[in-house]
Amino acid sequence: MDFQFNEEQTAFADAVRRFAKDTLADGALRRAHEPGYAFDVARLLSEQGLLGITMDEEDGGQGGTLMDAVIAIQEIALVCPKSADVVQAGNFGPIRTFVEYASPEQKRRYLKDLLSGRKVIALGMTEPGAGSAVTELRTSAREEGDRFVINGTKIFSTHSPEADLFLIYCRFGPGTGNIGSVLIEKGTPGLTVGNPSCFMSGEPWSQLYMEECSIAAENVLLGPGGFKKQIAGFNVERVGNASRALALGRHAFNLAREHAAMREQFGHPLCEFQGIQWKFADMALKLESAQLLLYKAASVARGTLPSPNDTALAKLACNLAGWEVSNEALQVMGGMGYSQESLVEYCVRRTRGWMIAGGSIEVLKNRIAEGVFERRFDPRK
Repeated sequence: MDFQFNEEQTAFADAVRRFAKDTLADGALRRAHEPGYAFDVARLLSEQGLLGITMDEEDGGQGGTLMDAVIAIQEIALVCPKSADVVQAGNFGPIRTFVEYASPEQKRRYLKDLLSGRKVIALGMTEPGAGSAVTELRTSAREEGDRFVINGTKIFSTHSPEADLFLIYCRFGPGTGNIGSVLIEKGTPGLTVGNPSCFMSGEPWSQLYMEECSIAAENVLLGPGGFKKQIAGFNVERVGNASRALALGRHAFNLAREHAAMREQFGHPLCEFQGIQWKFADMALKLESAQLLLYKAASVARGTLPSPNDTALAKLACNLAGWEVSNEALQVMGGMGYSQESLVEYCVRRTRGWMIAGGSIEVLKNRIAEGVFERRFDPRK
């Protein structure tokens, strides 16, 4: 099997890399410590066709493949880690689920602003009593004539303080079969966006409160029976999560490698000490191994969703590699790695969170074990 990029992919990677170096490199450290969503970067990426990469051209996308989106997020992250968040928001996560299942009218209303970088969509899935156990969510959608009334609370929603549109997981009745999703615009009566809080990464989030929040029936994205479709679409989110985690690990690795080649201790560059050499050998092994699993998950035909098992393996490997390599790179660089004068500490904080978001590493291990034994296991045991 050939793991090299084809001619078209190589040319695309080169073009994205040049754009990132020319446009994003200078402000990379500053952006990492600025809170909130980088709308200025979003507009630049939109102009370069780096939002909506996998979406159909008639929807305003680029008609590319999932591998193209992975290439874009990695090349941007290797230059400006914070800007990779914008690539994620414009290609993976809730926007990908939205495009997969939205009606033509829903796309007409929302997609142009999302792909232009003017607005961002946030996912409301996690609840105070339902984190990884998504099937236990309590947010309800009650039908009243030609409208639905939403009640519930969501937490830990990425981009929620800045979002103009929310994709909310909810239940239309009892049981998993009645779980679906709705679209709620910012400013809708009954929707309250709470005061911002911050993750360890410095990224803000706000609690979402829906109290008798009434929406039109045409704002239902997936009605009863939509749960499996939503989870299938979520596999693309995991590929985006894995791509960023691995790319930030590689970003930290590159900074530590440069440091070890130049920094002298006891009259010798750090790279001449065997203990440091072993660290870099271990880091290189983790990065390259995870990269292959990521490419396997992303190597699907255009318009096809990646398999749950492949994405679970890729996300687990990339999450662990990104975190462990970033953390080891910080150790190699010592005080400079721990300081905010370097992006390494930022990579450590960011990669740590992705081992929780999008499916924790423990949940992924459960999913992988089900594939090994070809059976479902009851997590309540």
